[in-house]
Amino acid sequence: MTEIRFGLKTSPTHVGYDDILRVWEEADGIPEIDDCWLWDHLLPVTGPRNGTAFEGWTLLAALAARTERLGLGLLVTNNRMRHPAVLGKIATTVDVISGGRLVMGLGVGGTRQPAGAGGIPGPNPAIAEYAAYGLPLVAPGEGVTRLAETIDILTRMWTEEVFDFDGPHTVLRGTRNNPRPVRASGPPLLIGGWGDRVLRLVAAHADIWNIPGPPHNPVSHIAERARVLDAHCAAIGRDPAEITRSVQILVSYDDLPAARATVRDLASIGAGHIVLGLRSPYPENAARLLTEEIIRPFRAAPASP
Repeated sequence: MTEIRFGLKTSPTHVGYDDILRVWEEADGIPEIDDCWLWDHLLPVTGPRNGTAFEGWTLLAALAARTERLGLGLLVTNNRMRHPAVLGKIATTVDVISGGRLVMGLGVGGTRQPAGAGGIPGPNPAIAEYAAYGLPLVAPGEGVTRLAETIDILTRMWTEEVFDFDGPHTVLRGTRNNPRPVRASGPPLLIGGWGDRVLRLVAAHADIWNIPGPPHNPVSHIAERARVLDAHCAAIGRDPAEITRSVQILVSYDDLPAARATVRDLASIGAGHIVLGLRSPYPENAARLLTEEIIRPFRAAPASP
């Protein structure tokens, strides 16, 4: 069974900054928790539509300055919301603030998808969100092409002194990015998604592949998608073991044994990173609660034969 690293996700909606900060500062002092995450929406996608919602990268910079140990990132950055080179500058700034703890989470972002897409039940939440902020929805194929372009631009911003770029959607001239990220090759790249075209990008570029877990994607579906990723890796000659399999699960405080069981199921199919999503409002000592009721019992249990 793969050794599991654990993270927490505090989706910054229907909750205040002080509550999020409280969870992150507590988690920073718990060695069993490796990283903490936000999401990237400008409006709530669940619950009342008039609820609070913080901008992800701005909030991440604040939390990076208030923590010392945790890896951190957005799970995942919406590639449709920011110009690729501007995103590269934002991410570099957060990485420097954090002392090199950023994990660069990226996803396609809003595209013209049917209801229930993206692991969120009900009508496509991107429609209202994009209309409210003047962002155009694109076809899924264009979304994947734009994501590939962003990955190329970020890689060059993090590793080259100056460059020009001519892509189907972005043209850059004399791009410089100083200071550079703390690590010479830039932050590790996490790509979220499960479609075949996205999995080809994961195989070619990602250090970590992330997918929502139950109830949005059954364990059997994640295992099938992992086999597709393995096939894409084989096609380009990459060892699939180089890519960490990361899964998000939303925790119910009223049924923590169910979360432990899900973690065991995911570990059995090769997941190496589990992100425990916190529902708001957060209980007192939320990070310690999940550590004591999920992480430690899982690690203390004997491995399955």
